[in-house]
Amino acid sequence: MAETANPGLNQYKQGTQHDRAASPVHPSWRRLMRYCEELGHGEIEKLKIQDGLPMLAEVTTRKIKFSP
Repeated sequence: MAETANPGLNQYKQGTQHDRAASPVHPSWRRLMRYCEELGHGEIEKLKIQDGLPMLAEVTTRKIKFSP
């Protein structure tokens, strides 16, 4: 049922582990991963997912560590 909701997403779906290594990651997931990497430490309180893809982070907070 989810596959019929967004036919364009099917090109990014992975099957076996071997396929996962060769399949690209959808650009929306790459942007979310890049944001998380830049954030370093923090939390995303609310993340909107639509058709299996991240769409919007409504509220984000940043934590600053004062200890090493």
